[in-house]
Amino acid sequence: MSCHCGQLHSPISGPAVGGYFFLVSHQDRRVDAYSFGDRLLLLFFGFTHCEIVCRRELAKIDSALDRLGEMADRIQPLYVTVDPERDSPAVLRDFLSLHPRFVGLTGTRAEIDDAMRSFRVFAQRRSDENAPDGYLVPHTTITYLAAPGGQVIAHFLDSSDAKSLAAALLSRLQATP
Repeated sequence: MSCHCGQLHSPISGPAVGGYFFLVSHQDRRVDAYSFGDRLLLLFFGFTHCEIVCRRELAKIDSALDRLGEMADRIQPLYVTVDPERDSPAVLRDFLSLHPRFVGLTGTRAEIDDAMRSFRVFAQRRSDENAPDGYLVPHTTITYLAAPGGQVIAHFLDSSDAKSLAAALLSRLQATP
């Protein structure tokens, strides 16, 4: 299948993508892939010290959800850190203050690594003397749409814009009772 920016993509072929996770929310509560009721999950993996990509993606997701109006209530956006050493619940809470509909998720290194493996997310700590604390964490920039429980049903590349993302999400919501 060829990729057209912003279109709804089928799950990545091969072994299942996504799945159960058990992490800590930015409200300091343990949550799992079923904690959000029957809402679809919209997951983006990033880190709070990311200067450009993560901020741009969160703004794009916010804009797409704004375009959905009340239908956006059927989706729970999640920001999952790939840098749990720096991204405590308090740091995530601060970072997400401009994105109040998001729930930030963190956990132990092992818990985050398990979630990254399930969603096929790449992230690798890289030394950078100009970065806060001396390192950056380049990472996958795919947004995943998952059913309650965490199984991915679609994914969106970072090259999609808010309008295309909103249209794809609306299409999925209209197909889901």
